[in-house]
Amino acid sequence: MIIAIDGASTDLSLALAEPHATLLAEDAWSSAQRQSAELLPHLLALLARVERPLRDASLIAVGTGPGSFTGLRVAMALAKGLAVGLRIPIVGVPSLVAWLDADPYATGAVARAGAREAYLLARGEAAPRIVDRDALAAVGRVVAPSELAIAFGLPDARRPRGAVSIARRAAERISGDAAGDDPRTLEPIYLRAPRGVAAESGDLVRWL
Repeated sequence: MIIAIDGASTDLSLALAEPHATLLAEDAWSSAQRQSAELLPHLLALLARVERPLRDASLIAVGTGPGSFTGLRVAMALAKGLAVGLRIPIVGVPSLVAWLDADPYATGAVARAGAREAYLLARGEAAPRIVDRDALAAVGRVVAPSELAIAFGLPDARRPRGAVSIARRAAERISGDAAGDDPRTLEPIYLRAPRGVAAESGDLVRWL
């Protein structure tokens, strides 16, 4: 069983899937400041819903962002703890890629990068970039967390439900005989340091 976790925004999601990516159950909810308190209880409740024990897990898949610094750290810590504790592989999947997978009609995926800035992954682009909020009007239909959609005036934005796509991408990677990621070096995608943290240009910002 695959356990997939996405904490890249205030709209969190979890998914349980069979090794070939058939969905067993999913959960999605909004939480502005309680990611650390809610992720594990939601996961245990999801396992109880499908009557599967945690020991049935064979792969942990986690969204790697970019997005919420707190949410990413909490989700990554939980994912690594499960992978190491259960002695199973872990696979990181870029969250914005998964958000676009989940909504084939969206032209971009957006996560908060600051008071007036966003991480934007436009469909067809290889990597996300940081843009001003005013630039989002030209992107078209986007996937964006509900709090960001309200704050940046994106009335037609769709809420992200990335965990299902994260599970599918992780299953595809493992099925191709590829190894999982090393939990000692797997880290969230940070395009820049958070407020109040200085980082020299070109240096790697490590959190976990």
